[in-house]
Amino acid sequence: MARVVADGVAAALGQRPVVENRTGANGFIAAEAVVRGPTDGSTVLQCPMGSMTISPEVPGMHIPIDVGRDLVPVANVARSSYAVVTGARGPHRSLEALMAAARSRPGGLSYGSAGIGTAQHLSAERLKRMAGLDIVHVPYRGAAPAALDLIAGRIDLLITNLGDVIRQVQGGELRLLALADEAGWPDFPDAPRLPRIVPGLEVIGWFGICGPRGMPEEAVARWAGAIRASLQDPVVQKRLLDNGLAPGFEDPAAFGATITRDRQAWGEAIRAANVRAE
Repeated sequence: MARVVADGVAAALGQRPVVENRTGANGFIAAEAVVRGPTDGSTVLQCPMGSMTISPEVPGMHIPIDVGRDLVPVANVARSSYAVVTGARGPHRSLEALMAAARSRPGGLSYGSAGIGTAQHLSAERLKRMAGLDIVHVPYRGAAPAALDLIAGRIDLLITNLGDVIRQVQGGELRLLALADEAGWPDFPDAPRLPRIVPGLEVIGWFGICGPRGMPEEAVARWAGAIRASLQDPVVQKRLLDNGLAPGFEDPAAFGATITRDRQAWGEAIRAANVRAE
């Protein structure tokens, strides 16, 4: 997403922003670099839902910054539908069939996640609690290795960003059991909707842009305006959709409200599942 945004805002900003990957610590190595860097608006952060709303609520999670104090919302950029997937060569043809198998063999099925306290972990824990299932959690270091083990049949289920698995679903390696938000997705119009199978269970991710505390209001407004304009470009829209993302612009105020709302909701899910960082 960051590279799509960088290309899209180049005209409005007068130059293409440089995208620098700083991986590690659930995105907080990158976040800390932005917080400790210049505050003039020259450096911003791709801030995903997990970093902004889940990690700060997980007891025992070591975070080098205070996301509510040290980062300011600039704009929400894209919405991410979550997908419920299983291995295409596995026995489960539908989510209902998988849940029936889980109920018949408590503890006999497993689900993967990108790690303890991630959206993948908490989404599956919500499924377990709301559907009355006993499924074993297998944490991985990211969604990609979890998807590989799902394809190989070593685990039975994964709930993750559609963008993480859209290529494997289209390529026939993974079976899409349900989309986790009611809006669905253009490429999979007939996919079952998770909220209709498990009422009240909906998972929608997002990816936004944040800046460091002290970023001038005019710089925030300039970035937000450039992002809004870029998302009107059909080329940008297609690039996002091709990667499992839908344009979902929110201005700084609306994005801030989304962060507050989702942080409260995920915090409740964390406490209900008694999740703690290890």
